[in-house]
Amino acid sequence: MATIKLTADKFKSDIFDYTTEKEWKFKGDRPAVIDFYADWCGPCKMVAPIMEELSDEYKDKVDIYKVDTEVEQELSAVFGIRSIPSILFIPTEGQPMMQPGALPKPVFKEVIEKELLQTT
Repeated sequence: MATIKLTADKFKSDIFDYTTEKEWKFKGDRPAVIDFYADWCGPCKMVAPIMEELSDEYKDKVDIYKVDTEVEQELSAVFGIRSIPSILFIPTEGQPMMQPGALPKPVFKEVIEKELLQTT
């Protein structure tokens, strides 16, 4: 399974409709990770293969999306993206967490395991 390209319309229908909702309410049925990137960004190119690997490793547990900040400027503005890559971790319950910067794969896995897949 590859990462899923995410447009503003798909975000509003599948993740959260920021045009009608004031309070965060995740629409998905499993956790998600969203990679905000740009094609010209060097660190983003380092993160891209990690995201592909994670999408395979967690294919039935976590949805992994990519948002091209050059194309989806409205969506980037909604989340106040100032630096890329920025990664949004979305648990099925609770608030999403934004993490700016290119992180190594073990760190991504740790956040996914502890914050998205941990059931209490």
